Formats: sequence, C-alpha cells, structure tokens
Amino acid sequence: MSNMQILYQYRLDQAETTLSDAKKMYEAKVSPRSVINRAYYAMFYSLLALYIRVNLNIKTSKHSGVISIFDKEFILPGKIDKKYSRMLHSVFDDRQEFDYKELVEVTLDDSVNAISNAEEFIDAIKNYITSL
Repeated sequence: MSNMQILYQYRLDQAETTLSDAKKMYEAKVSPRSVINRAYYAMFYSLLALYIRVNLNIKTSKHSGVISIFDKEFILPGKIDKKYSRMLHSVFDDRQEFDYKELVEVTLDDSVNAISNAEEFIDAIKNYITSL
C-alpha cells in the first residue's frame, strides 16, 4: 500500500469515526454545539479523503478554501449533486456560528440535522469514490 493509499484510508476512517463520535455524543446528551462540531469535522475529513483519492493536491488548510475547492472541482462540473454542497455549507455555517458567536442558542434539532446531513454527505462522497 502506498503512502497516499494509507493517508486516504486514514482520512476516510477519521471521517467515519468522527461521525460515530457525533452520534454517541448526541445519544449521551452532550451539548448540541459539540455534536455539530463533530458532524462538520466528519464531513471535512471526508473531503480530505476525496481529494487524496482523486490526486487533487490542495494548497490550503483553511476550511473555506477546502469547501471552495469542493464546489469548484465537483459541484460546478456536475460530478456530485448540488444538494451536497448545500449540506456542507449549512453545517459549516452552523459550526462557525455556534463555535464563534456569543449568546447563540443551539437546539437538539440543530444537532440532529447536522448528523443527518453528515451521514448523507459522507455516503455520497464514498459512493462517488467507489464509482471512480
């Protein structure tokens, strides 16, 4: 197995483990803010796995840059359905708001939506990778 294959598998496992963590946190009634954070990171790690799998050498570590590359390389050309971009942006925006703004109320419904979006998003990324 090459170093890139090892790194790809690591990122994919990281996405799945982080999503599992989000679900366990929700079930344990951990703060919805933390659940949303983990759901977003699960999506983010799946993007990193995707970029490794398609040999896309990204030059940014900024989350907004990683998301922008996803939109440019996969959404705009129609390789992946636009709804996945909307899901990603939604959970990213929630995480930004809930992690960095003061006095923002986060609900259990917000965390359920984030988990649901992350599950569907990661499945779509894995299905896309499988189709290559």
